[in-house]
Amino acid sequence: MRTLFGLACMAMLAADVWAAGRELFIAASPSLADAVSAVATAYEHAHPDVKVRIYFDDGLDLRRTIAAMENNPQGKYFIGKGPIHLIAPGGDELIVRLEQKYYVLPGTARPYLEERLVLIVPEALVEAPKNFEALGTGRYRVAVADPGQTQTGKMTAGLLRSMGLTDLLRDKLDTAIDSHGVLDHVLSGQADVGIALARDAVKERQRVRIVAAAEPKGYQPVIHSMAMERYCPDRDLCRDFLAFIQSRDAQRALTQLGYSVPDSAVKDTR
Repeated sequence: MRTLFGLACMAMLAADVWAAGRELFIAASPSLADAVSAVATAYEHAHPDVKVRIYFDDGLDLRRTIAAMENNPQGKYFIGKGPIHLIAPGGDELIVRLEQKYYVLPGTARPYLEERLVLIVPEALVEAPKNFEALGTGRYRVAVADPGQTQTGKMTAGLLRSMGLTDLLRDKLDTAIDSHGVLDHVLSGQADVGIALARDAVKERQRVRIVAAAEPKGYQPVIHSMAMERYCPDRDLCRDFLAFIQSRDAQRALTQLGYSVPDSAVKDTR
């Protein structure tokens, strides 16, 4: 039912697109709502003749929606006439799978943001650690995401292992479900400090502060890309938007939200 609903939503928006002319439609993960919306707004500001529309759905349902559209037995969509321009899932694993199915055009994926870890403390904490190494003193109870349930937890475990802190913190770790849970534990006083995703910490910047940012040592930051859907109705517009998401204007909007720029993202002077 949800897949059919997604197709119906896209079909209605597509009708508006064809009627209005220069509009661009992105199917994206809700976990990236702030990032995709920020880039879309920046693009519209630089291109006032283009309207960007975004349909949000989680990874599994997004894949099902794309597959249902591609395998439509009525043959409603074909090259250059599909309702979707770009796909922006949460993480690049889905893009790889869609490329394998030829649901997105191979070679069009462009990395535009990555998620890194930061060390956070309550805003009111005076004697806060200045870096990750200070956690080894044993003075702090540290909130971390569960490595068995989330990618953030796996990243954190890798970071602590690479810094030689795993054994030192073994009895000091306070395990939360995910990055959001880490912030909850820190704010409730259940933990003194926490290791969370930078973008989650930025959202709570009125109540927590970032005291250190982790370089990607011992863990792989989560990289997010966008790619062109195979039936994309305007490939030139897609190529321009994909170039824009790696521009300085887009990067500026994303870093303000707490995201980092992947080393593989091409930087230009726009």
